[in-house]
Amino acid sequence: MEFIQAVLGDLQASSPWELVAVVLAIAYLLFAMRQSQWCWPAAFFSTMIYTVLFWQSALLMESVLNAYYLAMAVYGWWAWRGNAEAAEPRPIVSWSLLTHCKVVAVLSAITLSLGYVMDNYTHADFAYLDTATTVFAVFTTWMVTQKVLENWLYWIVINSASIYLYLEKSFNLTAGLFMLYCVMAVVGYLQWRKASQQLVKA
Repeated sequence: MEFIQAVLGDLQASSPWELVAVVLAIAYLLFAMRQSQWCWPAAFFSTMIYTVLFWQSALLMESVLNAYYLAMAVYGWWAWRGNAEAAEPRPIVSWSLLTHCKVVAVLSAITLSLGYVMDNYTHADFAYLDTATTVFAVFTTWMVTQKVLENWLYWIVINSASIYLYLEKSFNLTAGLFMLYCVMAVVGYLQWRKASQQLVKA
């Protein structure tokens, strides 16, 4: 109840820009679940707003991450166009468990190295957690552009960690958004898996 009250309070007290960013972020995920390329314009404008908001709140890596999202939104729009001549959408692909283990190992090593730098040479708060969510989200965003099925599973973990980060920095409205993200990521995974299975059967 206290969290719900905090979120409602944030709805009243938060800047109009954060509200716009939240609405666009929800639109992005809804479009992504439907494999609609219109998710990318929504992502572009949402992350543009968050880039500024997080920088002002000393979540430096989150700000850098959202700047990266801007570029990936442009790339994602292009990548999801598929084969323009044949009008075929980019197919959903699935990676092996071994591939995912290698990815997690490499990203974890990068997180530890970059987190050390952020913790000792910048004014970043929650340096290692902030870095971890950023490093993994950078790669997972690329997975989305390539339509890798398991991207949704990565997002569940990333979003769960981000919820704690945002609550600690009093971004209650954004924390609420990421709770919704976790639920939607589960639905997105099930929808993409079903679509992938139907494609195989066809």
